[in-house]
Amino acid sequence: MTLFTKLLAPAGLALTALAALPVHAQIEGRVATVDISRTIIATTAFQQAYEQVNQTYTQQNDLRRTKAQERQTLLATFDTNGDKQVDDAELAAKQNSGDFTKLQTLEQEIQALNNQIDGARIFAIEQIIVHYGAALQDVTTAQQIKMVIDPGSLLFAVPEADVSQQVTTALNGKVASVGVVPPAGWQPSREGAQIYQEIQQRLLAAQMMQQQQQQQAQQGNTAAPTGR
Repeated sequence: MTLFTKLLAPAGLALTALAALPVHAQIEGRVATVDISRTIIATTAFQQAYEQVNQTYTQQNDLRRTKAQERQTLLATFDTNGDKQVDDAELAAKQNSGDFTKLQTLEQEIQALNNQIDGARIFAIEQIIVHYGAALQDVTTAQQIKMVIDPGSLLFAVPEADVSQQVTTALNGKVASVGVVPPAGWQPSREGAQIYQEIQQRLLAAQMMQQQQQQQAQQGNTAAPTGR
């Protein structure tokens, strides 16, 4: 098991072990938390890599949007009852048609484009992950931390326990930039794919929250009373 795999594993065993320690042992060692996905997102290498992926894979992004629109247009012809949805019966009715074959082809092409873009991002993330263990070791040694726990597994932790920013700083010192074009034959690791999914979920949640805040601000401005 790699160090990164251990870091990604649930911290339940660590919590159990902590509770089982003698009281004096718990007091002597400092326990810290690290949010792995947030740590990586905050690195300069990650932010530059995501921008570079958008630039390098512009053609794939544009083609993906075009084919996604084609797919939606084609699916509309499957909607025979006009409910804006395509159910299993409507799909089955078209199964032997040329449109069904075209739909399958479009979905395969979209998935292939998704794989190129996602693969580039995972490739970039994996290059940061390589240095994660050393960066974490630097922080835990400097601050005399005896145990690191995933904050998602804790019921409570004081803000001072979070050393994610310090690990980000250490990572920035170890990896300034990364590539976004995987070599021939490269395949994403399980750990890389897992952390990528966590990062994408966090970025999507942040985007949705930002949109909600913008909508609330616009509604507040519209409802604000005018001056006399």
